[in-house]
Amino acid sequence: MKKISRKISKGKSPSYVTTPFPRGGGRVGGRGFFLFFLLLFLSANYSDAKTESSIFNSQFSIESPKRPKVKPKKKVRRKPHVVKVVEPQKPVQEEVIDAFSDSLSIDSLALVGDSLANDTLPWPESLRARLDTIIMKSRTVKTSQFAVMIYDLTADSLLYAVNEKQTLRPASTMKLLTAITALDKLGGSYQFKTYLKNTGMVVDSTRTLKGNVYVVGGMDPRFNRDDLIAFVESLKKMGVDTIEGNLCADRSFKEKDLFGEGWCWDDDNPVLSPLVYSRKDQLMEKLMAEIEGQGIVLKGEVVEEKAPLLANDICSRAHSIDQILSRMMKESDNLYAESMFYHLAAAFNKPARASGAKAFEQNLMRRMGLNPANYRIADGSGLSLYNYVTAELEVSFLRYAYENSTIYNQLIPSLPLAAYDGTLAKRLKGTKAQGCIRAKTGTLTCVSSLAGYAKAANGHVLAFSILNQGVLRAQNAKDFQDMICVAMCR
Repeated sequence: MKKISRKISKGKSPSYVTTPFPRGGGRVGGRGFFLFFLLLFLSANYSDAKTESSIFNSQFSIESPKRPKVKPKKKVRRKPHVVKVVEPQKPVQEEVIDAFSDSLSIDSLALVGDSLANDTLPWPESLRARLDTIIMKSRTVKTSQFAVMIYDLTADSLLYAVNEKQTLRPASTMKLLTAITALDKLGGSYQFKTYLKNTGMVVDSTRTLKGNVYVVGGMDPRFNRDDLIAFVESLKKMGVDTIEGNLCADRSFKEKDLFGEGWCWDDDNPVLSPLVYSRKDQLMEKLMAEIEGQGIVLKGEVVEEKAPLLANDICSRAHSIDQILSRMMKESDNLYAESMFYHLAAAFNKPARASGAKAFEQNLMRRMGLNPANYRIADGSGLSLYNYVTAELEVSFLRYAYENSTIYNQLIPSLPLAAYDGTLAKRLKGTKAQGCIRAKTGTLTCVSSLAGYAKAANGHVLAFSILNQGVLRAQNAKDFQDMICVAMCR
């Protein structure tokens, strides 16, 4: 049998050639022709199917959209990641609250007061609005005790009052009560006197005084070296070169206590001596030194003894109540205030006792319609921790002085003037209150006060009292008081 092989030439249909079958094959029968024609049929159909498939695909194919060419990304060199720690922001305080901080200057406070109060309100409603705002915003009043009272003396009407009946320590505003009572009782021409007296006779031939020399103390805080020299010169004019007797200190003017009731042992307390010299109990010592310096011989001793009623007057030295009052109020001098207090007491009885001065002040309270049992008076300077008054009481005394021209005309010049002199010289400068406040200051540990007179912008004269107690920083209370002063003078 021959093999059938397919030969293909260019451009010609394939032709088939019979080849002999390999050895061992059989003859081609029906089954062989069947296989031949089957192969031929399949070959023709495969060619037609391939042609139809290519036509189908070319006519109805759906082309996929062409993707735009993407440029390759450049490699970015990344910086190392750093974690930043953000501090929390501090809360911003409101301007109004800051403005009423007690540590700010009075200029800033005054400006804020302008913005808070309705200036379109008529007076005194505008003043009350400002005062309400000051008290509402001030931190001082939230952490301490306080009292405020303002009285319109021109209109004779109460303007403002908060806690005016609450008893508080007055500190040195107590000097107002002492001064007004003294001016009312002693009068404007009263003098503080110290006397030099003697007993016995002077032997002219020997220029010898056969007797004692007495220094009668009058608790004059202004007694100075000029006064000592005047005493010694008066002895020389008598023709005395020798004293055959004693040099006697007469301390009968007041009680023997050298300190006031309720004074702190560690405070800078004045010595309450009738024979005070340079703020100390040393007048006799200094006088003896001056006598010896003038060549006068003392054959006796320096002793304490009251002068007899029939003793002769040799010399006296005096200072007016105005001289005492001025330093007492402007410089807040405690010695001068206690001297005033005991001279007031001496008008009641001698030896002068604090109780006598208290009696005069209590009588004046009754004349004002106040009950003395509601207050406590221990001294004349305000040093005592036993003093308790009210803002109403201080304003009542100020009103009484205003209604009595002789008292008022002497009291007013003695009070510190805001921004100009005394204890108010450095306060309220550059404000509406400059030159419009005349008042007495007061300061003790944890106590601050201010009381006196204010001149409002409309010309009215106001009496006021501001008491602060339990204040750990005195400046806070002073700022609070200054705000009120500025409000009153607008």
